[in-house]
Amino acid sequence: MRQGIALSQQNHKIMKPFLFFTGLFLFLACFGNVSAQYFPGQHTTIFDTLQEKQPGKGEVTIDQPLNIKNMVGARQSGRNVETSDGRSFLKTQGYRVQVFSGNNQRTSKDEAFQKEQQIKEAFPDLKTYVTYTAPFWRLRVGDYSSHDEAYHTQRQIAEALPSFGKEMYIVREEIQIPLDYYFY
Repeated sequence: MRQGIALSQQNHKIMKPFLFFTGLFLFLACFGNVSAQYFPGQHTTIFDTLQEKQPGKGEVTIDQPLNIKNMVGARQSGRNVETSDGRSFLKTQGYRVQVFSGNNQRTSKDEAFQKEQQIKEAFPDLKTYVTYTAPFWRLRVGDYSSHDEAYHTQRQIAEALPSFGKEMYIVREEIQIPLDYYFY
């Protein structure tokens, strides 16, 4: 028991500086974006902000290759980035919750769209995908990078719409992560 407490205290000592510097980095990253918005004539990156000389403050020097510095702010380009409707998305492997799958040609299409409408009414912010891959109509929801996030949504849908519960499961699929939402 004492060994567990000692390990916990040791982990706490390690995590405290880590959390401080992570918070500091995030603050400076946000400050760099804000200053770039309010002073449009100046192109400020996190590197410029860190190296800025201020009276009474220490001096920071960052020595790095130019190509690394040029990558900052270029998140919306690359082979896995797609743009549609003026928004950029990173396409990567992740998880979705499959709510419906049916192969009855007469009823499955209508059922998929009806269930989609029910989900949109209960969860208006949840992204839905109705697809047809012969002979199946499928309804999948969400774009999750972890299985746990998808499972949490699956449980919420099962509680709100109990009739969907037995049919739902989590599938691994290519997902879209909106870049402008997370980074700007």
